[in-house]
Amino acid sequence: MRCALTLAYNGTFFLGSQIQKETTNTIFGNLEYVLSKLGIEYRVIASGRTDKGVHATGQVCHIDLPEFWNDLQKFQRVLNSMLPVSIQVKHIKAVDNNFHARYSAKKRVYRYIIKNEKSNPFETNFITFVEDIDFKNIQKNIKLFVGEHDFKFFMKTGSDVNSTRRIIYKAFAYEHKGTIVLNFEANGFLRSQIRLMVGALLKLNADEIKEQLACTNNYKIKPAPSNGLYLAKIKY
Repeated sequence: MRCALTLAYNGTFFLGSQIQKETTNTIFGNLEYVLSKLGIEYRVIASGRTDKGVHATGQVCHIDLPEFWNDLQKFQRVLNSMLPVSIQVKHIKAVDNNFHARYSAKKRVYRYIIKNEKSNPFETNFITFVEDIDFKNIQKNIKLFVGEHDFKFFMKTGSDVNSTRRIIYKAFAYEHKGTIVLNFEANGFLRSQIRLMVGALLKLNADEIKEQLACTNNYKIKPAPSNGLYLAKIKY
């Protein structure tokens, strides 16, 4: 039986989500380790990867369960009792055998959270603190990313992709309970693309962002820190 799992995790102390040969200290490395303890050797297929320090409230993966695991509610309880407390299975459901967590996904939604003040030790792993931020300017400039663009200047070097073009369906900013939330929805994102877009919003003016989007000038801005980034939802 093929199942889709929706995960939430605090990525602070993990080396990203992707399984690595050198360590099990990743999100899916931990999940596969627990599955192996339960007699499940099938590979975990994720909707996509998140980097070190990035969090998720709606990451999705799929696995194929053996016949002896047919009580999904019990399976969810057992997984959550065995996984680190910083990883939680929020939902699990049976899906069609043709379902693929990555290739069946239509849209991906990320949020980036900023506070316009000095940092504090209680939120520093989850929020990026930026003093003297111009919220109205960010709220205006973030809309420049909407549409289909070549994001080759908004991608981490060394990435191996067939195309650097992506479609941003929504990009907007709003204030919520003392934070600034940047919301991005697209058909897909390049590695570090969102953090580089946020970095551009914090450092560049509208004309400079337009030039970088048009690939006429690469300002080589630093990506925003990973701790403020959340994979919020995968849409199928």
